[in-house]
Amino acid sequence: MSKLNITPLADRVVIKPAEAEEVTKGGIILPDTAKEKPIEGTVVATGSGKVGDDGKTIALTVKVGDKVLYGKYSGTEITVDGVDYLIMRENDIFAVVNK
Repeated sequence: MSKLNITPLADRVVIKPAEAEEVTKGGIILPDTAKEKPIEGTVVATGSGKVGDDGKTIALTVKVGDKVLYGKYSGTEITVDGVDYLIMRENDIFAVVNK
């Protein structure tokens, strides 16, 4: 993958969604219209953090490379160099998947 030329601002992160399942556990091949939207992905870029009321920057909890779970319809979809990404606020992320 080439270097991502987007830097999210404040408490936003850029996520590369996991690929949607193409075959069910029973072996049925799913058409594009029946695939579930992924709710798991990898953080590929982070902003500098949210600025609090006192003017201090609050660092983000997630970091580049973290696998995360997020809401099915969270974020804004973008395409950079033919690759799909999501931009969302850190508080739209539910959990970090432990390795």
